[in-house]
Amino acid sequence: MSGGGSSRMRKPDKQGDLARVIYLDYAATTPPDSRVMSVMQQELANVYGNASSLYSPGRTARSHVEKARRQVASLLGAAPSDIFFTSGGSESDNAALKGMAFARREEGLPCGILTSAVEHPAVLRTCEWLERQGFPVVYLPVDGDGRVSPEDLEAVLSVGFLAKEAIGIVSIMLANNEVGTIEPVKELAAIAHDHGADFHTDAVQAAGHIPIDVDALGIDALSLSGHKLYGPKGTGVLYVRRGVTIDPLIHGGAQERGLRAGTENVPAIAGLGCAAEIAQKELAGEAQQLRRLKKILWDEISTIPGAFRNSPADDAQSLAGTLNFGIEGIRRGSLLIRLDRAGFAISAGSACSAGSLEPSHVLSAMGIPEDRAQSSLRVTLGRFTTEDDVRAFAAALRSEAAAIRNA
Repeated sequence: MSGGGSSRMRKPDKQGDLARVIYLDYAATTPPDSRVMSVMQQELANVYGNASSLYSPGRTARSHVEKARRQVASLLGAAPSDIFFTSGGSESDNAALKGMAFARREEGLPCGILTSAVEHPAVLRTCEWLERQGFPVVYLPVDGDGRVSPEDLEAVLSVGFLAKEAIGIVSIMLANNEVGTIEPVKELAAIAHDHGADFHTDAVQAAGHIPIDVDALGIDALSLSGHKLYGPKGTGVLYVRRGVTIDPLIHGGAQERGLRAGTENVPAIAGLGCAAEIAQKELAGEAQQLRRLKKILWDEISTIPGAFRNSPADDAQSLAGTLNFGIEGIRRGSLLIRLDRAGFAISAGSACSAGSLEPSHVLSAMGIPEDRAQSSLRVTLGRFTTEDDVRAFAAALRSEAAAIRNA
């Protein structure tokens, strides 16, 4: 998986535009694994039936969808019947929060929502929309590592929120997309349940990269995205624990047991299933390798004058391949442009916020001063990253930072 890669895996620098860059933005999207592409090509060529049709080609397509459902369920430690396919993480987040909120309101149950200040925009914007529909929302702060405190959650749920409306839904991400912090979801979910609330987690950055067992963690609903674990874009999953009521977001046919209408994209779903199976098998080895590479990277970067780190210093508390850092006094835009010209693809944070001149809401919530936030970059390593890539990037960063200072 390291070094020169595996013959079973496509190296991203051998394909199209990626031939000109060293790709270090795996949190934005992952290059599809060659094994996933092979499965999808076979599906496109041979499996043309509508998975809702009762004749033979339809039954064949259905069997492939159900195989993928089992593969994803295995990755999450879930029952296959609790897995619903969507178009991606954003749809899954919307479906979970809106569906749970309206279902609880219709049943006369507490339907206030509690989330954190560092969630992905797919959660934060959804919560803002729900506020406009009359659902109260609480935003919990985080500490300097971007971590939600179980004690803070307990305190809010114990006193209640607005006498007229108790919290019924808690939504805290499993791992942060900008700094990589892994949240104490098991503790948070237990507290939510103690107070009668359902627990949703956005696991888009975590699924396929850290072990997930929805039963052990106490998760009632979970969102993931296929293109974050070497599967195809436009695919996602919403896990909903049996017994949790959720209103459909998309109405129409009876696909996905009535929860998500629309003809199933069988090739993409099969690709997602394949990606989930590969991730489950190779997760431990990949994580070990990525931690090794991240240590090499930070050891190199930390010797650059003015370097600072935003990701947790304890690597066990963050995603193996995520490093958020900066160089004092050097604006991120200047470095991003120069590093892009030098052949390195990195980012300043969430791809969904690319182009924004505002400081990252995640870094701001962590208490990082605006000048540092405006200097911060995110490097995310992945399955195809090599040690040579990491060392080449560190050398380029050192050179470009010096050039900016000397300009």
